[in-house]
Amino acid sequence: MNARLTTTMLVGALLRRVEAVGGFAMILQKGDPIGGVILVQLLDRGGFSGLFERMTDVEGRQTLVRSGPKDGKQEFEISDYIAKRRRSDPDLWLIELDVADGERFAAETLCAG
Repeated sequence: MNARLTTTMLVGALLRRVEAVGGFAMILQKGDPIGGVILVQLLDRGGFSGLFERMTDVEGRQTLVRSGPKDGKQEFEISDYIAKRRRSDPDLWLIELDVADGERFAAETLCAG
């Protein structure tokens, strides 16, 4: 049997790691505590730098995939995308990170194992 960490545990670990290096991490919206999808909104010194989603690849491994509007999009486009995702999946978690190399932090923490 392959034991998996709950979404709550993974999110908690990510927040602690980011804060330990002086970054900013916050849960914007909580989802299902056991198996909710995790959407990570990355900032770079307060400016939007991308949305990433934790997904399972075809081989069953967890990966971090860019999703939603790309860099440079207007704030309303990002908000609209997130609102649509929440409507279609109310169990979705939305996490915000503002830390150097945030994509690496998220991938290492959410996709390890």
